[in-house]
Amino acid sequence: MVEEANTIPLFGGRRAVWVKAGGRNFAPAVEALVASASPDCRVIIEAGDLRRNAPLRAICERAKNAVALPCYADAERDLVRLIDDEMRDAGLAISSEARAALVPLLGGDRLASRHEVRKLALYARGKERVDIADVEAVVADASALALDGVLDAAFAGNTNATDAEFGKARAGGSSPSAILSAAQRHVANLHKMRVAADAGDSVEFLMKRSGIHFSREKAVGEALRRSSAQKLARAMQQLAEAAFEARRNAPLAEAIAQRALLSVAMAARRRET
Repeated sequence: MVEEANTIPLFGGRRAVWVKAGGRNFAPAVEALVASASPDCRVIIEAGDLRRNAPLRAICERAKNAVALPCYADAERDLVRLIDDEMRDAGLAISSEARAALVPLLGGDRLASRHEVRKLALYARGKERVDIADVEAVVADASALALDGVLDAAFAGNTNATDAEFGKARAGGSSPSAILSAAQRHVANLHKMRVAADAGDSVEFLMKRSGIHFSREKAVGEALRRSSAQKLARAMQQLAEAAFEARRNAPLAEAIAQRALLSVAMAARRRET
């Protein structure tokens, strides 16, 4: 990181380096960076929900040439305000039932939530009011969409991508318990499809019947080809135990969830039955 920050650019001028913090600890590199910061480069580190005593956060808060900027996930009142503002801009009203149904479908990613609300407003164009039927027709679960990457990477056996996508999910506002719950639902669906495939159905047919989006077909198909019903049953048990441990030991919930998904990814790579 220090070397990259101090690299002389080919065309001159000031530079910026953007680093996404995953599960690996690179606090020593940050400490070296703040000790000898480049005057011509700004380093931006994107991290998840860091505890007050997290080394990365502590280094940046102590340093005179660094700053830690917290970005909080939208609370329910923030999402309600976002919905009302977007509907007002679109010249639409929204029923209380539709608003109540829409809020849980929006996640911690403000941009993704805004896109979903604008898509809803476009769908309802020409009407005076958005009703619950409109919400059910067009709005995806934006918080669930943020988890597709980490789930697909884990069950396809890609440990590096699992680590990176887990960090993105946390940075997007998904809690460890939400990630584990989504993983449990996903493995249950994979197990059901694997059993049906063993009975003679094609993987392609099963994915279409289960409503898997075309952009995920390659990753889900790879997960099914790598895993037997027995392996998926073991993964279900492992994730259930991890979810229980995360609830029982909240301060370690993030580490428990990340370890469980990496373990699933490592098992998927072994191609064992």
